[in-house]
Amino acid sequence: MHKLRQYIIHHFSILFVSMFLPLFAIASVIFLIKLATYTAVIQLSIWEMTQLYLFTLPEILFYTLPITFFVAATLTLFRFSTDNEIIVLFSLGIHPKFLLHIFLKPALILSTLLAFNFFVVIPHAKTLSGNMVNYKKGEAKFNLSASEFGHSFGDWLLYIGSQKSERIYGDIFLFNKNQEEEILISAKEAKVINDNGILRLKLLDGEGYSYSKEKFTQIDFETMYINDTIATKIKPYKGILDYWLSLDRSDKKKSKFITNTLLSLFPLLCLFLVLSIGIIHARHQKSKIYLYLFLGIVLYYGSTIGIQKSLGFWTILTISSVWLLLTYTMYRKMIVARF
Repeated sequence: MHKLRQYIIHHFSILFVSMFLPLFAIASVIFLIKLATYTAVIQLSIWEMTQLYLFTLPEILFYTLPITFFVAATLTLFRFSTDNEIIVLFSLGIHPKFLLHIFLKPALILSTLLAFNFFVVIPHAKTLSGNMVNYKKGEAKFNLSASEFGHSFGDWLLYIGSQKSERIYGDIFLFNKNQEEEILISAKEAKVINDNGILRLKLLDGEGYSYSKEKFTQIDFETMYINDTIATKIKPYKGILDYWLSLDRSDKKKSKFITNTLLSLFPLLCLFLVLSIGIIHARHQKSKIYLYLFLGIVLYYGSTIGIQKSLGFWTILTISSVWLLLTYTMYRKMIVARF
């Protein structure tokens, strides 16, 4: 039995890897195209693109692994059926539940990893990815250049005389006017610093003037910092429970939680269906294996998304129970009763 188990797992592993790599490559290309759209708004280096891709990697794995398991397990049994190896096994007195037990362990491991992935890893990765994109967007909104026209820096009007390097400028003038006073600041050099969404001008070697109806003030300085909070929404990641229980985008998180929970359970819930459509009698049955695979995936994923608006969290229990009942009935009538 041990050698038989190893034999089946060996063929399943080969099919799993051969199907996973193309699916993973296709999903990666789709996500890379999505990431490439960011370059229309922000500038990304190769390393930054790589970082964003690594942040999406848990999501890519989450959506490709369950489908790969279902298809690979079914095709493994289908190949044994077409080679008449399944008939030999049943002729030797091996019950179909033996095949069920073989796939139960990898299905349980995969479901556990998928649950950990969506519940723990993906929230952290999405927070990092979103913060990085928002940071770059905020940075792109403030591109300074030396010209005859001024720039807006929060409440300040900013004029740049020359540009020495990418973020170092010379001959800087800032002007601020409100109802009570007017402020004029000049500096020989300024450096732009973006510190976690806080845009900061570091002014070097300059003078400042303040004028109001009551007084006139002048100061000389060697270093002065002027801060301006730009539109960069950096979200702190406080932990898993805080992420899922926070009210921020609660409806979307609720939908994701329901959908991802059911997708995590899919490798376990699909086992009866795997045997029902994967095991056939090659002489007496015409195979429609690929049609059944397609319908199985569409029905499960479609019902998961379709009824959650009306049932809410009860969708998890409803889909799991109904799916298990239907596939177990198929398994009893199509496999156990015949083999």
